[in-house]
Amino acid sequence: MADGFVGSDDPAYEAKVLMISVAARMAGMHPQTLRQYDRLGLVQAGRAAGGGRRYSVRDVVLLREVQRLSQDDGVNLAGIKRIIGLEQLLEQAQQRVAQLEAELDAAYRRVAELESLARFPGRDLVPTNQTSTALVVWRPRRNPGR
Repeated sequence: MADGFVGSDDPAYEAKVLMISVAARMAGMHPQTLRQYDRLGLVQAGRAAGGGRRYSVRDVVLLREVQRLSQDDGVNLAGIKRIIGLEQLLEQAQQRVAQLEAELDAAYRRVAELESLARFPGRDLVPTNQTSTALVVWRPRRNPGR
């Protein structure tokens, strides 16, 4: 629980419930800064029924990161936007890889399960008949037009 916030796996982490004044205070910024970042697309606020901006704890953590990159590392806002976008793409790719690994593990477990049920484990999952000794004779069709 970094900074006293709920964990990122907690559903409350993503809930857009914080008014702009609360989010700004938590992030150590002026509300006008949050409005500017929203207009620039750095941190996307949700909207309440009356149109007011609403932020999540995740947004506050992101606002703090924007502030750190800007003040401590000297990154301009365009660079910060690019960094945030790339980090989001990386997170999506990591989630997809984890999903595919889980599916692959499930497939391997299913293959092992099917192999354990087979009459001859370690062989083909689909039993094959003995090889045939039948002789097949092929004769080309005669074309009557020739």
